[in-house]
Amino acid sequence: MKIGDLQLVKRINRSVLLRLMRSHPGASRAQLSHLSGLTKSTVSSAVRELIEEGWLEEGLQNENRETHAAQRQGQGRPSTPLMLSSKHHALAGIDLAVDGLRLAVVSVTGDMLWSEEHAFRAGKKALEPRLVLAQAAQLLGGVRDRLRERGLQLSGAGLALPGAMDIKTGMLRIAPNLGWRNVAISTLWFAALAEFGLEEMPTSIQNEADCAALGEYEFARLASTDALIFVTCDVGVGAGIVLNDRIYAGAQGLAGEIGHNILVPGGDLCSCGRRGCAETMIGARALERQCKATGDVAQAGQALGILLQNLWTAFNPGQFVMGGKSVMRYPALLKHAKETLAAYADAAGMSPPEIRLARYGFFTSAVGAAALVLHHQLRPVYADLPWVASNAQDWRLEPIAA
Repeated sequence: MKIGDLQLVKRINRSVLLRLMRSHPGASRAQLSHLSGLTKSTVSSAVRELIEEGWLEEGLQNENRETHAAQRQGQGRPSTPLMLSSKHHALAGIDLAVDGLRLAVVSVTGDMLWSEEHAFRAGKKALEPRLVLAQAAQLLGGVRDRLRERGLQLSGAGLALPGAMDIKTGMLRIAPNLGWRNVAISTLWFAALAEFGLEEMPTSIQNEADCAALGEYEFARLASTDALIFVTCDVGVGAGIVLNDRIYAGAQGLAGEIGHNILVPGGDLCSCGRRGCAETMIGARALERQCKATGDVAQAGQALGILLQNLWTAFNPGQFVMGGKSVMRYPALLKHAKETLAAYADAAGMSPPEIRLARYGFFTSAVGAAALVLHHQLRPVYADLPWVASNAQDWRLEPIAA
């Protein structure tokens, strides 16, 4: 076997163990060997390196001690439990929203360390991609310095975008509410990171709804995550779809652009150039107009329920996770949507899927951008995709700085 192949096998083994630690906190080396199918010597060697690099630690958090003690009764000599460590590494995510930048810094277990919102420095009239990305990269430079003061290392950062990413080329095909089309976003992003000395940092770029879905998938510790759909209702309306342990983005990154499903042929003009899109009924601007005209959002809620019904029959998710300012601002929107979906389910003699609010509120996409980096780092087969790596294409889990 070639040296390169051996290194890939080693990276895969490490990622398998880290993923197991996320789903089995407190597992011992012997249990990891059993769960992974790896030899005890392979597990011991990999665990030793991961502890040295600050990704794992021995011992349990207080809330897990009693459970572990009960599990090991009658099993002879107790084994040493392991857990993911939050003492050395942190991740950052930036949501490039229509109204500004949202920054979230989280631990590797998804605990929020801090969050911030920033208006576009150049103002909304000058949303030049290069300037916006430079502002985002500068924020990450500040995050790196602030984490160092806490004894933490910035181990990756993701960028969430309100538009369709072409996953094969790293191009942002269209972000209608920003007025961006066919932007070489990955090239500009890497250049912006390099300007602030962050060119070697692992980074990922993806649609905001895709990021949000992945954040809920990676960090929310859900009971059922085989299929999860995140629906965001803001200025734009979109969906992030997680199927079979990865984001489903479609051939050109357009999967989940549900805001541009046609609900009313020949209806109101949408920002994308079509007429009658869902966004013209459910988008934040449409909701504001509807509230002023009628005093409620019942019609929009029904339209949202129809969209959820169509997503349900197309993908059969275990859960819908709802987010975005409109869901927070208009609680009745979700109420009417649930009623509409329940009516369709009842007509078919079925139970509707669970619908819940996003765990991280307005910062769901920013947290998801951070989760995107971790998701790719724990799956080395993604490393050959240009849109999920830094200029150096380096996806090693780097040791913490001395």
